[in-house]
Amino acid sequence: MLEAIHFVRKAIITKLTNNVSIDSANVPVYGRVPNNASFPYIRIYSVSNSEIDQNATQFNMETITRIECVARYVSDDGGELDVNSMVSQCLNLLRTRSSNYINLSSDGFTVYTSTSEGITYLEDDLSDHTYYRGIIELSNRITQN
Repeated sequence: MLEAIHFVRKAIITKLTNNVSIDSANVPVYGRVPNNASFPYIRIYSVSNSEIDQNATQFNMETITRIECVARYVSDDGGELDVNSMVSQCLNLLRTRSSNYINLSSDGFTVYTSTSEGITYLEDDLSDHTYYRGIIELSNRITQN
């Protein structure tokens, strides 16, 4: 059995890059956010990779990946709507029906279900800025080819 979650993360980053925008500007997408990143941005990170549906012929797994949409504004300047918009655009691209799942065939895997496990919205009101975050938890069930 091979581990698939890093291929999932890479495919999500590829699918979102240059396809999510706020005020006609593309939102950068990162696996690891650089120190000089500007806001808003999207961060993709792995949560878990579990073997499921054990059988004699195939390796099947469920991967959980988080897509975190982040915006920062001066305390009373807004931002929540931008995060809602980013989350909506991400879901539109990622939470599709089977004809448009992320493609992992070149890595030796096939996605057979993709499910949103929920979205958490957080607001951190700090002394210098207010940070808004929308965190999508995405489950992909995958079989090893």
